[in-house]
Amino acid sequence: MLRTILFNCLLILLGVTAGFAQEKQLFYVGTFTSEGAEGINYCSLNTKTGDIDLLTTFKGIDNPSFLRLSPEKKFLYAVSRTTPEVEPSGGYVVAYQLDKMGGLNFLNKQAANGSGPCHIDVSPDRKYVAIATYGGGTTSIYPVDEDGSLKKALTVVKNTGKSVHPNQTQPHAHSIKFSTKEPSIFSADLGTDQLNIFHFEDGNLGRYEQEFVKLPAGSGPRHFVFHPNENVIYVINELNSSISAIRKTGEKWSVFQNISTLPKDFDGVSYCADIHFSKDGQYLYGSNRGHNSIAVFKVKADQELTFLGTVPVEGDWPRNFGITPDGKWMLVANQRSHNITVFQLDEESGMPQFSGKQISLPAPVCIEFL
Repeated sequence: MLRTILFNCLLILLGVTAGFAQEKQLFYVGTFTSEGAEGINYCSLNTKTGDIDLLTTFKGIDNPSFLRLSPEKKFLYAVSRTTPEVEPSGGYVVAYQLDKMGGLNFLNKQAANGSGPCHIDVSPDRKYVAIATYGGGTTSIYPVDEDGSLKKALTVVKNTGKSVHPNQTQPHAHSIKFSTKEPSIFSADLGTDQLNIFHFEDGNLGRYEQEFVKLPAGSGPRHFVFHPNENVIYVINELNSSISAIRKTGEKWSVFQNISTLPKDFDGVSYCADIHFSKDGQYLYGSNRGHNSIAVFKVKADQELTFLGTVPVEGDWPRNFGITPDGKWMLVANQRSHNITVFQLDEESGMPQFSGKQISLPAPVCIEFL
C-alpha cells in the first residue's frame, strides 16, 4: 500500500513538473549596453499568464544588438557594436555554446568587417554565419567549425551606391537571410533602396544575373521575411513606413505592392523596424517607431496585403518584436522606454491584444526564442 501511494505521488509530481515546463517559453534578449544594459538577458515567459521573469544576464559583450540561434539550438551568435578603439572595423560577431540550462559559454569572436553590425543569420545546415553592417555597408560570411566557433570571414562584400533621403548618402546593409529553398542569400540595404541577391555556394557570394530588386526611392529597406512558399518576400521600409511585396516570376523578382504601415490620419514622424508572420502565415506584422505601434495586415490568397489597423505597443520605440513558437504570444522590445510588453494574438482576427503584462529591462532591441 505504501509503495503504491509513493508511486502515485511520484506520478503526480512528475506531471506537475512537466506542466510547469510546458508553461515556460525561454528566450534571449539582445540589448544596447551603451544605453544602460549589461549584456544578453535570459528570460522566461509564462505561456499561461503572460508573466516574464529575468533569469540571468550574460555580461562581457558590448551592444549585442541582434541574436540568432543555430537551427538545432546548440549555439547562439550575436553581433556586437564596439568603438574603433576596441575594434577598428567597428564590431564583432560572437559565438556562444548553450549548456543544458540555456547558459551561454563564450567560444570566440571575429571582426565584423564593417562598423555597426546590425543583423545576423545562420545557414540551414549550420555551416555558415552571415552578418550585415549598417555603417560599413558590408555583408560577410563566416564558416562555422564543428564546435560552433567561427572562422575568419571567407567572403566580404561591400555595397556601393546611395539614394535620395538624407540618411542614404552611402550603403547601409541592414539585414541578411539565407534562403532555405535555393543556394542564395538576400540582404536589404537601407542606403541604396535595394534588396540584394547573392548566389551562395561553399561559403562564397556571387551575383545572380539579377543582382538586386530596386525598391521605391527613399523607402529605406530594413528587414524582410519570406512567405512560406519563398516565392514572395515582404520588405519593411524604415524611411517611408511601408511594406514592399516582391514576387518571383520565372527567374525575375519584382515589386507587386507597396502599402503603408501607418493610419491615413497620422502626420507625425515614424520609422519602421521589424517584420514577422503569424504562425499560420495568414497575418503579417510590422513595428512602427514613433507611432509606437504594431501594424497588422491580412495576407490574401494572391499574397497581397490588406491593412487591418495598428495596436499601441505600450512603450516607446519598438525596435524588435517576436512571436512565440506556439503562435499565441507577441513580445515587443521597446528600446527607449526600457520595457518588453506582452500581447496575446487573437486566432480569429490576428490582432494583438495587450495582456497587461510587461517587464522593465534596459534598452531591449532583439528577442530570440529558445
